[in-house]
Amino acid sequence: MTAFDGLWYLTDEADRAAERARHRLRDRYDDDHLERTYRKRISRGRFRTLAERIRENGAPYGAHTVVSRPSGELLLVRHEDVDMWVLPGGDLEGSETFREAARRELREEAGVEARYDGLAMVVRVEVVHGDHETWGVMPVFGARASATATPAATDPDGEITAARWFPLEAVPEDTRDREDVIAAARASR
Repeated sequence: MTAFDGLWYLTDEADRAAERARHRLRDRYDDDHLERTYRKRISRGRFRTLAERIRENGAPYGAHTVVSRPSGELLLVRHEDVDMWVLPGGDLEGSETFREAARRELREEAGVEARYDGLAMVVRVEVVHGDHETWGVMPVFGARASATATPAATDPDGEITAARWFPLEAVPEDTRDREDVIAAARASR
């Protein structure tokens, strides 16, 4: 007798939640943003975790912000768990919208306030384990900070250890999805 595998139901529910999230983004924001697809093969435990997040709100990694200031510099934060520079962002809390979560995460991780312009990029994140596959969205919002905005790593979770501005031509090599981050920064100008 075969053991029941609840991942099938979980992936079905996650797919539907991702579709609803994608439709909400399309209804709320114009189509003037980059679109990317990332496909990741992951362990069973990680697959379950991400599928549960997707089922919750359609987003495996929450919402993020590509924020620049008038000089064109891009704000990145150092995430120690992945040992890389990343865009500020993270999971939704409670009934937050994607944009509200992105704004809160920017404030929490970098101590910066910014004016939000809309979507800079939407990533379709496809996750796969064995015969199981699901997907979710990762919205990246474009925002502008003042010329005097000074970042500080203020993350209450302690995952972020640095926050700083980088000229686009000097974005560190160890930036997660570096080329897409630079493209999103250019597109959101």
